[in-house]
Amino acid sequence: MEEIILIDKPEGMSSFGVVARVRRKLRDREGKKVKVGHTGTLDPFATGLLILLAGRATKKSDEFLKKDKEYEATVLLGKTSATGDIEGEITKTSDKVPTLDEIKIVLEKLTGEIDQKVPAFSAVKINGKRAYQLAREGKEVETPTRKVTVYKIEILDYTYPELKIKTHVSSGTYIRTLGEDIGKLLGTGAYLTTLRRTKIADYSVDDAIPLDEYMNK
Repeated sequence: MEEIILIDKPEGMSSFGVVARVRRKLRDREGKKVKVGHTGTLDPFATGLLILLAGRATKKSDEFLKKDKEYEATVLLGKTSATGDIEGEITKTSDKVPTLDEIKIVLEKLTGEIDQKVPAFSAVKINGKRAYQLAREGKEVETPTRKVTVYKIEILDYTYPELKIKTHVSSGTYIRTLGEDIGKLLGTGAYLTTLRRTKIADYSVDDAIPLDEYMNK
């Protein structure tokens, strides 16, 4: 068999959890073990497009890994999170209320090719161990800095303290880090409260099936 499966990932589940469920579904359908892999993870708190490859399609994973992506995110200003999202310890940092013009200037600075530090709470390997595992153990994590491209950041809505944005970025861009960088440049601090992946190259979440619906069909 060879399948490309577009799943709309629910909030609160890891990408590996989605893969495990789909693998079980296909095993029951085919009556044998089926190899299933993803083409780029989403954080547990995030939702949206997850492309899974099953059977012979897993050989095509390299074709998907370097694709551009689009996301919609809510950035909360005035506080920071240990993980850059709702799952970390939250600290209030500022009462400053930036103007829309100030935000536009900051977003322009973060558009184009930029150097982005990989977050400590990420799946990147440091000395053979996942960075997030080291961070959860309370160990100092020195992650690499990478060049990424932010093609566009569009403001969808701004009602302090929430800034809602839509981004088109290159593969390897961390939207959590982008949110934190927005907060740093504004002098307010910031973290993501929502994150939704809407596109990977020409694949859209509009064509994806919610996980529960897929499991029950």
